[in-house]
Amino acid sequence: MMKKIFKVGMLVGALLPCWGAGEVQALPAPGVTGGMPLMEAIVKRQSARDFDAGRAIDDQTLSEILWVAWGINARGKRTIPTSRGLQNMQLFVLTPDGTWEYDGPGHKLVKVNDKNLIPLCEKQDFVKTAPLHLVYACKDDRGGECHVGSAYQNVYLYCASRGLSAVVRAMIDKDALNREISLPENHSVIVHQCIGWPVK
Repeated sequence: MMKKIFKVGMLVGALLPCWGAGEVQALPAPGVTGGMPLMEAIVKRQSARDFDAGRAIDDQTLSEILWVAWGINARGKRTIPTSRGLQNMQLFVLTPDGTWEYDGPGHKLVKVNDKNLIPLCEKQDFVKTAPLHLVYACKDDRGGECHVGSAYQNVYLYCASRGLSAVVRAMIDKDALNREISLPENHSVIVHQCIGWPVK
């Protein structure tokens, strides 16, 4: 079902919010075994800006990217450490047809709005070729930005293991994103991360 979302290198359809009702899209269970050895993934981790605009991100890969960033592991804990157990981070997927929030405990996506907010992240041309756009936000209190850093680093390591290109960026219109996503008071967008298969 989710494969209908990713066409010609961009998200185009239905992909979860922490506030307000929204369309819900379940995700396949993440694969939690195998992959590249950790030390090798650390060696290979890099910021890469080459994306194959014609190759989509499949459902399983999307599921695993979101899970490593902000999912729940077999012990019932987040896949990243959180200061004092605070759950003060949000992870959004931007698509041309709307904004979706990842619900880690439910491992699903909930639609926040029907707006295409990707242009608010396109201050550099290479961003336009990326098929997957993640936006990390957090509450302006202790640990929030640290949690964001842990989350996008997990995504970087996953991408290194899978041979995906990924880059974290701050060249985005944060004020507009805060407004259009309708973040709660004292929450704000921190960074954008774009992901895709490299050009061969």
